This record gives sequence, structure tokens and C-alpha cells, in this order.
Amino acid sequence: MTPTAYSPDDKIYQIAQERYSIHDLLLMANSPEYVGTDGFPRISDFHFKVGMPVRVRLDHQLLNLAEAAPLTQEAVERLILPLLAPEAVARLRERRDMDVDASYQMPGSNCNYRLNVFHDRDGMAAVLRILTLHIPTIESIGFPQDIVWREIVGLKQGLVLVTGVTGSGKSTTIASLLQHINQTRPARVITLEDPVEYVFSSQQALFSQREVGTTVHSFASGLRSAVRENPDIIYVGEIRDHETAALALSAVETGHLVFSTLHTRDTVGALTRILDMMPGDRIREVSMQLSFALSYVIGQKLVPLSSGHGRCAAFEVLRTNSGLENIIRTGNWSQIPSIIETNLRDGMRQMERSLVELVVKGRISEESALMYANDPDLLRRLLESVPRKGAKR
Repeated sequence: MTPTAYSPDDKIYQIAQERYSIHDLLLMANSPEYVGTDGFPRISDFHFKVGMPVRVRLDHQLLNLAEAAPLTQEAVERLILPLLAPEAVARLRERRDMDVDASYQMPGSNCNYRLNVFHDRDGMAAVLRILTLHIPTIESIGFPQDIVWREIVGLKQGLVLVTGVTGSGKSTTIASLLQHINQTRPARVITLEDPVEYVFSSQQALFSQREVGTTVHSFASGLRSAVRENPDIIYVGEIRDHETAALALSAVETGHLVFSTLHTRDTVGALTRILDMMPGDRIREVSMQLSFALSYVIGQKLVPLSSGHGRCAAFEVLRTNSGLENIIRTGNWSQIPSIIETNLRDGMRQMERSLVELVVKGRISEESALMYANDPDLLRRLLESVPRKGAKR
């Protein structure tokens, strides 16, 4: 059988006494057993590797599917290749040092799927991320304080960064903000994504979504063209290099609202990461640009629920003001915690305060809060100062 003859409905993978297709596996993530109390899948990713059973990331833990058979090279190909475009399949077959990013939407499913397919020493491997097609509301994701998100969705100009480790829900947070804008503002929105994750249907806003490698060459080239396409808002899926960072800052200077993500541990790391990308002779100039362009940095983490069924988001909020602008220009990063502490009423918030709030509500355990805290000592002090009804110790 040739790759072009493979079908996503071919039942070729053995689990216990039954055989499953890739469609069967994907539907499994929507079964009652694997759906959280918030209605979203508890499985975030499927992992495929030759010689190993299919593994899933369930509530952030990597687990084997029970009674699943080890994958052969043929099984991986027959499960994964039907989800890819022919040119992507050709690239993988021609070059073992190439990897492919792609998105897939299964007919009848309420989810979209993001794939990365590559080769390791054992053969073809893949990771498939599950993304619900339903864009959650800002309120439902647990965004901190109305004052914060209402100001963000009302911004006309500025840079809004959402930061966190891989799988922390950054794209979902930005999608919820953009969807609120879509429902309430007649704005022109251009997104640059790799790949497209959430699909927007234009409502009050007018959306154009461009995918790197498909409808645009790169984030940087997409940004260059976007500023000539009369946007009000630009969403850059990720700032990965100094060129993209510089163009994003320039877009803010020309009057645009720019959303983007970074992979860093906390909000301070997002700022230092942008400056670290820059050539040494440009750091001072970019520090000045960033101090004027920045509006908000939102740091987030997904923490396991105390019930053991699902995760919830904890947020850190850094909001620009004259004090923060001065810190960015001078590089005195150690002063940021005191800036946040003295501006809590204006919407700023440490990660630790979000975690304490979740502990007090009984949503997460103290052990989980300590595990996910940026500053465990601060978390302990905050926990000692508040009642903790329903918290699991």
C-alpha cells in the first residue's frame, strides 16, 4: 500500500482486543473519561514513537494508553501520514533531517489538531496536540480581574505579551481576548500563526489568518506585509528571533495593537528574552522602544486541579507604568517584584497571589501551588496570612 492510499479511518492499531484508526484515537480524547469538569479535553497531546505504545499527556502527565501495542514504523506512517498534505509527506520521505508542522481538522470533531512530525533514530515520530474549536470566554479561563482584560481588549495601540512554558495555554488566552474583540469591535485583525490553531469567523471584526509555510513565508515577512494591509490588530503566534521582535515593536510605534507569545518561565523572563535576542549594539535602542511599546505581560501556568480531573490557569500580570518603563530602560529587573506589589490595585499580580486564591477556593492543593510557584517562600508567607477553607494539604 502506498502512502497516498492510507486512510485516517484504517483500523490498524491494536489496543487490548480491538483495533483503532487515528480517528478513533482522536475521538477517545472526547470521551467522558477524558473530559474535564470545564468541558475541555484532559488529554492535551498524543505521542507516537516507533517501538513504544502511543502515549498521551493527561493532565500534564505523560502516560501509556492502557494495553496499547508498541508502534512499528508502518503503524506510525499509517496513523500519521493521512493527516498531512502530499507535499509534506514527500518532504518527510526525502529528508530525514526535516520536520513538518501541520494542522488537521477531523470531520465531525469539535477539535482542531496541531502536528509536528519528525524522525528520530528509531524512525518516524509525531506529536499531535488537541485544540478545541470552541474558543472559551475570557471569564471561563479564569483571567484575573476584570480591570485587566477589559483594558486589554479596549487598547488601540501597544504590545501585549503572553508568556509561559509549552502547553501552558498561551494561545487559548490570546484567542479568548481576540474573540471578545471580534464580538465587540469593528477592527481589522491579521494573525500570523505556525500553524493556525483557533479559527475565527469574522463578526464585528474582520479577520485574516495566515499560516507560516502555507500563506506566508515567516513571522517576520508576515509582519512586514501586515503593516501595509491596514490592520488595527496584529497577532504574531510567537516571537522567536530578533527580527520578529524588532518588527513587532515597530508595528506598535506605527499605531497598531500587537499580541504575541514567548516561551519563558515568568513575566520578567519575557522582557529579558526580547532584549537578549538583540545584537549588543542595539540593546539600548530596543530597551527604549520596548519601554514605550509595552502595555501588558501576562504570565500563566496550568496547575492540576485538586480533584485530579483537569487543570486550571494561574496568572501573573505585569502592567506598564512609569516605574516599569524606567526599569526596562535601566535593566534593574530585581525591582519588578516591588513594582508589582505596590500596584496591585491597578491590576498587577504575582503568580503566587493567583496560586493562593486557587488554594483558598479549594481548586488546587498547597503542594501543587508550591510546585508551580516562582517564589515558594513568598507563597508560604501568603498562605500563612489567609484562611484556606477547602484546601487540600
